Amino acid sequence: MSLHTTAAPLVYPTTAKTNQLDNYHGSLVKDDYRWLEDDNSPQTKAWVQAENKVTFGYLDQIPERKQIRERLTKLWNYERYGLPSKHGERYFFSKNDGLQNQGVLYVADSLAGEPRVLLDPNKLSATGTVALGGTAISDDGNLMAYGLAASGSDWQEWKVRDVLTGQDTPDHIQWVKFSGASWTKDNRGFYYSRYDEPKEAAKLTAVNQFHKLYYHRLGTPQAEDKLVYHRPDHADWNFGGEVTDDGRYLVIEISQGTDRKRRVYYQDLQKADAPVVELLNDFDAAYEFIDNDGPVFWFRTDWKAPRSRVIAIDITKPKRGNWREIIPQAAETLTGVGMVNNQFLAVYLKDAHSQIKVFARDGKPVREVELPGIGSAGGFGGKRSDTETFYSFTSYTVPGVIYRYDLKTGASTVWHAPKVDFNMGEYETKQIFYASKDGTRVPMFITHRKGLKLDGQNPTMLYGYGGFDISLTPGFSVSSLVWMEMGGVYAVPNLRGGGEYGEEWHQAGTKARKQNVFDDFIAAAEWLIANKYTSTPKLAISGGSNGGLLVGACMTQKPGLYGACLPAVGVMDMLRFHKFTIGHAWTSDYGSSDNSDEFSALYAYSPYHNLKPGVKYPPTLVTTGDHDDRVVPAHSFKFAARLQECQAGDAPALIRIETEAGHGAGKPTAKLIEESADKLGFLVKELGVKVPTGK
Repeated sequence: MSLHTTAAPLVYPTTAKTNQLDNYHGSLVKDDYRWLEDDNSPQTKAWVQAENKVTFGYLDQIPERKQIRERLTKLWNYERYGLPSKHGERYFFSKNDGLQNQGVLYVADSLAGEPRVLLDPNKLSATGTVALGGTAISDDGNLMAYGLAASGSDWQEWKVRDVLTGQDTPDHIQWVKFSGASWTKDNRGFYYSRYDEPKEAAKLTAVNQFHKLYYHRLGTPQAEDKLVYHRPDHADWNFGGEVTDDGRYLVIEISQGTDRKRRVYYQDLQKADAPVVELLNDFDAAYEFIDNDGPVFWFRTDWKAPRSRVIAIDITKPKRGNWREIIPQAAETLTGVGMVNNQFLAVYLKDAHSQIKVFARDGKPVREVELPGIGSAGGFGGKRSDTETFYSFTSYTVPGVIYRYDLKTGASTVWHAPKVDFNMGEYETKQIFYASKDGTRVPMFITHRKGLKLDGQNPTMLYGYGGFDISLTPGFSVSSLVWMEMGGVYAVPNLRGGGEYGEEWHQAGTKARKQNVFDDFIAAAEWLIANKYTSTPKLAISGGSNGGLLVGACMTQKPGLYGACLPAVGVMDMLRFHKFTIGHAWTSDYGSSDNSDEFSALYAYSPYHNLKPGVKYPPTLVTTGDHDDRVVPAHSFKFAARLQECQAGDAPALIRIETEAGHGAGKPTAKLIEESADKLGFLVKELGVKVPTGK
């Protein structure tokens, strides 16, 4: 059911159909829109143009859209700082004045010193579509390696900047993806990972295989970079190289897909041409290197501890019988550990909100860091000898405040608190627990204006993810704030498949168990309706990437439950996702249609394949980017074409295709505001939201 009224039925572009038929283990599956997978063809480009014309023609007729965009722009215009990091005697941090398309990188000689601009990505393109993808600063603070990503692509090129002069050196590294950089302690070079150069026409769609770990010495061309490690026998392994704080070892973490399980190898950098030693070689658990004390390596691991713990491995006697537990598993989920001031800083999740504890090197508890409320705390980085660290704290009603934490005294002081043009005291967040279809207890955060009437008439946005061990913790968003200003409820359930309760919770939402995730989300929608927060005509569901898949699956399974759907950059074709870019990495969570038993589970919920003619689907606005090389836009293209074919009612089935944009990372502020205004405008129209004037 929808509250929208359309003056005239929408006329969608005619999308050609081919008679593509695929045989999966004896099952014949139609794929009429296969041709849309070719993002470079003139036909696909013409289709994109035609679809955007219809979509923007529709959005342009929503009178509240302009007011929403103005309010978003006003609220977005606040200073936002990134966490400072100290290298040598200098502090480095990013800052966005408010409406800058990209944050600017600054350097200061002291915390109180006058910062100067080190790198302004806004000057690298007229449209703000070149983003800073990553930085690595040498130990002495004199050199910075940095990665640039264009138009939202995952591909990065890396350069080196002299911090003193602000000038770039001639060093130029290309075809880097899914990699940072790690300097050697002599500051003469760094380790990084890359792929071989792809063919130009297929660089945004071709499968990414055979990652390789290299060492680049400053002042030499990339062609002379030393290949440190690769595995021609394992096309799907990815490598990350990290130099230990003491400079003695190169630690190589090896991943296979998005699975948290790791192999860990190392190389002794004090010995010329030392071999790479296979320390942990089973892919049997997650192992995250923390730091080392000579040959003793500390790891955060979920080996025999699904909520994770800290162990010590002496590499001179690495057998499992010699491993020592330093910090045992707790009731809460241990999500990250750092070593600063010779102490472990441990970040825990308790019912999806942060808890921070400090431990001595022997694992004895020192103290808990007092946080200002229920929310998300992140940061706590630094070197082992540092006595200070920085962290941010945010919640649904608190924009990110940055604190300096003194590890000697345990005192937190505000380093930067943003000033946003709203009264956070007018809003409240509560956490409730509801039962999913199989009785599983699932938490959900609900945020709205104080004094909300539970009359079933509140426009509500239900946002979810549920996958890849990723936890949805409280965070501030201008877009959701504007939604709440208009009387909206913002609800975020912590679905299975995420990492909120450790590896068991994650695994409960993977492969053949993926339906649990959709059941959890549907149960959240039903709980909100049953408890009079909202009703079907007033309820929107939203999610991006794996969350886009979530929305697509839930709208095909329960089309009559929602008033509107916003699937963003979603994985919609569950039979072919592994055939593009890094899609093969997701088989650890999804499984693969190449396996007959996993095919059945995937086919049962694949959004693209489960759209059926003659069904009245809710008003839907699909969003994607033409440069998305993470979840290629073909997923959204094919889903939208099929949805338009199947839609029986007069509810809109639209697709908004952002140009010069990718999966989301590095998207310019201007594009973020435009997209948010379009989504909120769409919901205002489809859910019948009355927008208060004067804001």
